[in-house]
Amino acid sequence: MVDLTDDELLAELGVEIEQQKARTYTPREERIIAGFEDIVRFCEEHGRAPQHGEDRDIFERLYAVRLDRLRALADCRELLAGLDKPSLLDARREDAVSEVEIDDDALLAQLGVEPTGEEDIRVLRHVPTAEERRAADEIALREKCEDFAKFKPLFDQVQQELETGARETRPFEVKAEIRPSAFFIVGGQTALVAEMGEIFTNPQGRSDARLRVIFDNGTQSNMLIRSLQRALNKDDAGRRITEPEAGPLFSGKVDEGDEASGIIYVLRSKSDHPVVAEHRDLVHKIGVTNMKVEKRIAGAHLQPTFLMANVEIVAQYRLFNINRTKLEKLIHRVFGAAQLDLEIPDRFGTMIKPREWFLVPLGAIDEAVERIRDGSIIKYRYDMDEARLVLFQ
Repeated sequence: MVDLTDDELLAELGVEIEQQKARTYTPREERIIAGFEDIVRFCEEHGRAPQHGEDRDIFERLYAVRLDRLRALADCRELLAGLDKPSLLDARREDAVSEVEIDDDALLAQLGVEPTGEEDIRVLRHVPTAEERRAADEIALREKCEDFAKFKPLFDQVQQELETGARETRPFEVKAEIRPSAFFIVGGQTALVAEMGEIFTNPQGRSDARLRVIFDNGTQSNMLIRSLQRALNKDDAGRRITEPEAGPLFSGKVDEGDEASGIIYVLRSKSDHPVVAEHRDLVHKIGVTNMKVEKRIAGAHLQPTFLMANVEIVAQYRLFNINRTKLEKLIHRVFGAAQLDLEIPDRFGTMIKPREWFLVPLGAIDEAVERIRDGSIIKYRYDMDEARLVLFQ
C-alpha cells in the first residue's frame, strides 16, 4: 500500500487545497500598525485610552491625536480590527471625540519641534519604526523620581570624584557589574542602580531582576538587568564608573612597607617675561615627579615647560603610595581658574603654551596640600578674587 501525504489524500477525495499566503503590508500600513501598537501598549499600562489636555504627558497627547485619526478612517479601522482587543477604535466609546482638538504637527510646533511637511492626513507621522521602539523599550519608561533629593548628593559626589581622579570611567564588560549602588553612564546620563529586586528566570531561561535606576536628571526607571545591559552594550559612549579608591592620596606619616611615589614641587620662575616679572611672588609652577626635583629642573632655561628660564625651588612635599598622574590632575583642577595664560617661543621659534603655571600665593598651595592629606580637597576650589580656597557652593 502506497502511503499518501495529507495533500495527496485530500486531492484523491476531490478536496481543493487553499494555499495560505502570508499577508504583506505597505510601508504606510506598517507605520499605522506600529503607531496603533503604541496606543494599545499605553492602554494596557494605564488602564484607559490616551486623552487630550494640556495637563497630559506629551506622548499621551500625541497618542490621543493619532487615535482620533484612526477612528475617522475606515481603511485604518479595517486594517487594525484584529489588533483592537481593547476596542479603542469604536467611535461609540465614551472617551471618543468627534473633533481632534489639535493635530500632532501643531502640538509638536508648540514644543519647538519642526513638522514633517507631509499633508496627507492618512499618513501617520512621528511614529517610530519597530527597531526604534525596541531600542526605546531597552531603557523602559521613565518617570519623575519623587525622592531625588536624597540621591542628588550622591551624584554630586560621584562627579567630584571623577574630576579628582578618585573614580574613573571604564568600558562596561559583564552583567555582574550591574549591582546596587553601582554607577553607569548610559545615553549621556549618569545612572545609579538604587535597588534590585529578586532574581528570576526569564522565558529564555536566563536570570534577570527588576531594578530601580535613578538618573541624574531627576528621573527613574524600573528596568530589567538585561535591559540595562543591552543599553550599555549598544551605547558607544556607555561606561561604568569605578568605585572610589580607598584612603587619602598620600599621608605625611610613613608606615613600614610604604613606598615613596614621588614629590609635589612648587617652582618660581626667573623669567624676564613681563607678566612673570610683574607677579613673580604669585606665579608658581606646580608639578609632580618621581625623581629628585633638582634633576627634574636641570636645563630649565632650554625647556618651554619652565618658560625657557631658570627656576628656584619654593616647596616640596613627598608622596607615598599614590597615583602621581591622578594627583597632578587633581591639583590642576583645583587651581584651574588661576592657570597662567601666556605663550612663549621655544628654541626654534614655535609658540608654546605651558600648562603647569598658576597665579596663586604659596599659602594657598600649602592649604591645598593639607586638604589633599585629609581628603577634603574635593569640596574646595580656588577663588581668584579672594586668592584662597573656598567651599563649592
